[in-house]
Amino acid sequence: METSFERYATSLTKVISEQSWTEVEILARAIFNVWQERKQFFLCGNGGSAGNAIHLANDFLYGVAREIPGPGMRVEALTANSSVLSCLANDIDYAEIFSEQLLVKADAGDLLLVLSGSGNSPNVVRALEVANKIDMKTFAILGYSGGKCSKLAQVPIHFSINDMQVAEDLQLIVGHMCMQWLSDRAKTLGSSNR
Repeated sequence: METSFERYATSLTKVISEQSWTEVEILARAIFNVWQERKQFFLCGNGGSAGNAIHLANDFLYGVAREIPGPGMRVEALTANSSVLSCLANDIDYAEIFSEQLLVKADAGDLLLVLSGSGNSPNVVRALEVANKIDMKTFAILGYSGGKCSKLAQVPIHFSINDMQVAEDLQLIVGHMCMQWLSDRAKTLGSSNR
């Protein structure tokens, strides 16, 4: 009889083995372009996805360029400042906790990456709506049906998996794939500039 551990591993490996990685490469290239152009890269999500946004912001801020001289990536997790989040949720609306930050901090050409299991949380939906109005580049990593975010993100990366934990694992897998792609690209550029 299959154990819950084997079932989980099978579910994760199945969705990975069936995925096209075209959109992930598009994301990696977009992050690289934002980095080179000194634009900003924002991430957001709720719950476990909020934690993943903070984790990946750290990876992109420090991990990608630590061996390469020159400026690092301008990246921020919109989930990181609890004072800002609680203020906006209390004074305006929880649905606006990310969009209000983008209105203050973001410019055209910046990049937003939304992390969401369902793709239907009002605050990530609003973040994409506002980012598109600002003329940012918009991406989303989504599970389940992809929800409303799959229609709003310019490039949705959708994993058809009805399991929140696996969907959140896949957010980190995509982020780490992009991080390694960017690190390889940075090393190549660094060695060609010496």
